[in-house]
Amino acid sequence: MRQETSNKKIVRDYLEKIVNTGNIENIADYISTDYAEVFNGQRFEVGLEGAKAHVLGVRNNYPDLKLVVENQIAENDWVATCYTMTGIHAGDWLGMQPTGKMMRVTGVNTDRIRNGKIVEHGGAANMFEAYLEIGAIEIVRKETPAD
Repeated sequence: MRQETSNKKIVRDYLEKIVNTGNIENIADYISTDYAEVFNGQRFEVGLEGAKAHVLGVRNNYPDLKLVVENQIAENDWVATCYTMTGIHAGDWLGMQPTGKMMRVTGVNTDRIRNGKIVEHGGAANMFEAYLEIGAIEIVRKETPAD
């Protein structure tokens, strides 16, 4: 099996077997001990415990989370995954109260694989539009003084 094909399978299996189930018991089969997450251009060395906390945190907000891989592209040790996530907004996050409504989010993850495990993860998701749709956030229009 080509390296790129193998790397795509590692990411897909991780999403399906760990993220979609919330069962972190076998997370070390997919995540390296020196795992890092990249957010806003900054690298955070979070290791296995950080990866577990990430999965459990997301599952806390969306207990029925289902992430479907729509497409993957791999080159060398990098895998880009386009996905659709659905789940009921059930957790309090960043001061947003749970709405109990189903969310649909699209996004792209980038993962780097080394020695058969994910060592780095980053990505972007269209959360803003989804939160607007379910009423978790609202647009506030600034009033302008009358001339």
